Amino acid sequence: MDIRSAQTRAWANKIAKGFNTTDVPLEFCLLQGEIAEAFEAWRTGREDLGEELADVAIYLLGLAEMTGVDLQDQVEAKIAKNATRTYRRLPNGSLARTQARTQPDRKGHRRPRTGLRQDVQ
Repeated sequence: MDIRSAQTRAWANKIAKGFNTTDVPLEFCLLQGEIAEAFEAWRTGREDLGEELADVAIYLLGLAEMTGVDLQDQVEAKIAKNATRTYRRLPNGSLARTQARTQPDRKGHRRPRTGLRQDVQ
């Protein structure tokens, strides 16, 4: 099954069962809860980790449909974008991207993006 088909099926199930289809903040919270359940399954070595991860995927697919996002297109685009990025190993062992990301500021000038809250406009 491709992502688009899974998104359609997850949405159809939400409608058929009368689950939330309009409250986006609630859906984000429910998704977070499913991620926590998956983490707990992994942390404790439970056999149902795969099922919990499937729940995460199903909630994410429903949220994508709820917000009008074609998740298949977005995943494909993001994988292609990530493939072009290069990284270098820092002295502490972590990886850092070598290409600076930029975003336009309010005057249209491009500057490096640090990921800090001040960068969000």
